[in-house]
Amino acid sequence: MIITIGGPPGSGTTTISKLIAKKYGLKHVCAGFIFREMAKKMNMDLSEFSKYAEEHPEIDREIDAKQVEIAKEGNVILEGRLAAWILKRYNIEPTLSIWLKAPPMVRCKRVSERENKDIETSLSEMIEREKSEKKRYKEIYNIDLEDLSIYHIVIDTSRWDVEGVFGIICKCIDSLKNRKGEKNGSN
Repeated sequence: MIITIGGPPGSGTTTISKLIAKKYGLKHVCAGFIFREMAKKMNMDLSEFSKYAEEHPEIDREIDAKQVEIAKEGNVILEGRLAAWILKRYNIEPTLSIWLKAPPMVRCKRVSERENKDIETSLSEMIEREKSEKKRYKEIYNIDLEDLSIYHIVIDTSRWDVEGVFGIICKCIDSLKNRKGEKNGSN
């Protein structure tokens, strides 16, 4: 099983990914964690490192290579805004691709609480980060993050609580597993 989950900052990707990984016994790989670790090693905050990454496409390519390598092993949930796109480039078909979304102020409030920052700071950092990512992804990969056509499901996480979103995704995964079991059983 290979699941991808993407979404903008504060949409709930990490929370949901961890829950899915635990319930289904999958390895959880987060592109954002890899990116943050790289920033830390270079003694940069996220916004500085995002700007640095704009001039150094090898940063994103290194993250991509790690995700592809892990995806080939299977039994993984890949969390990242480009995870589904990267797998598509390498002709790896995920079992399920999910995009989580929420209105900017809902996401900003979540990020503000998570990172213990005031709303204004969180909003300006979020806008800057998203602008940088959008620019990098378009220049490096010619990917438009607003094109959601490759995702099997898109969920607005402002409509449900964590359990609700998790429940929707579990129904989808269980349905796919049952379908696969039926196909295997009929051979």
